Amino acid sequence: MKKKIVIFGGGTGLSHVLRELKNFPVDITAVIVVSDSGSSTGRLRKEFLIPGVGDIRKVLSSLSELPEDIKNIMEYRFETYSDLNGHPLGNLVLTAMLNKTKNLKTSINHLSKLLDVRHKVLPLSEDYLTLMGETIEGKIIEGEDNLTRANEKYKRIFYKEKPHVDKEILTAIKEADLVILSMGSLYTSILPHLLCTKITKEIKHTKAKVMYLCNTMTQPGETDNFRVSDHLKILEKYLGKNRINVVVANNMTIKPKTFQKYKSDEQKDFVLIDYKNIKNMGIELIEDDLLIIGNDTVKSNSLKLCSIIFSYLMR
Repeated sequence: MKKKIVIFGGGTGLSHVLRELKNFPVDITAVIVVSDSGSSTGRLRKEFLIPGVGDIRKVLSSLSELPEDIKNIMEYRFETYSDLNGHPLGNLVLTAMLNKTKNLKTSINHLSKLLDVRHKVLPLSEDYLTLMGETIEGKIIEGEDNLTRANEKYKRIFYKEKPHVDKEILTAIKEADLVILSMGSLYTSILPHLLCTKITKEIKHTKAKVMYLCNTMTQPGETDNFRVSDHLKILEKYLGKNRINVVVANNMTIKPKTFQKYKSDEQKDFVLIDYKNIKNMGIELIEDDLLIIGNDTVKSNSLKLCSIIFSYLMR
């Protein structure tokens, strides 16, 4: 029987991981945040009063077994003068299914069959959830997109509404061999899951190991100067101490020329490994070179990362 993985996340980070992880002999349940309020997803949320579908679309495309040229159609983004401008086709298809079925999970199951997705994809909630943040100065910011663009440090993250979590997510955590908190935006892709008390309760009591895939670079305004332990401390604030068993982190640096592009153009920096602090937290560290250097670009080595995940799972 295949080992069971439950992975929490949203956005591009989770999609990159799942694109490779699906090729390993594991049973994956991906739980996706639904509070995205930017771009096409934000417009569809406001127009139809539905949960965010953009991150779900990305995950379904990543997990699809169809040829790349067909999957790319789901990611095709319209460029036109009408209201279609900026909408990926997959967002519109998922919204249409949701309008017809009145249930996001059912819509995801239908689209999973069309895209030949062989793993389970679950929305964090069926609710229309608004992510909120309180800055260290006490200012309240509303909406995931605004939280990202505000360039603020946050004291806490919370929902405007009370989230209702599908029982299937809780069952998946109980039955898991490994629970993963994916790389991605710490405040808007990972913490939204840990704001749900039923989820944190199940994670605290599960027999499964809990792994955090730490980001390789900081996020401007939110995690400036964060080291690996700083990410872990934020997660522990919501999840509780002594629950994260292992963190996977990048130990590779890049040439000054390439690095300067990210430093000056995107205000990003490397997330450094602070060995002593991680050890004092009682969390196992797995470190490796997890970057692929291209023509003045840097991207995550998802294949190597997933090999590390699978090796840990099979210990």
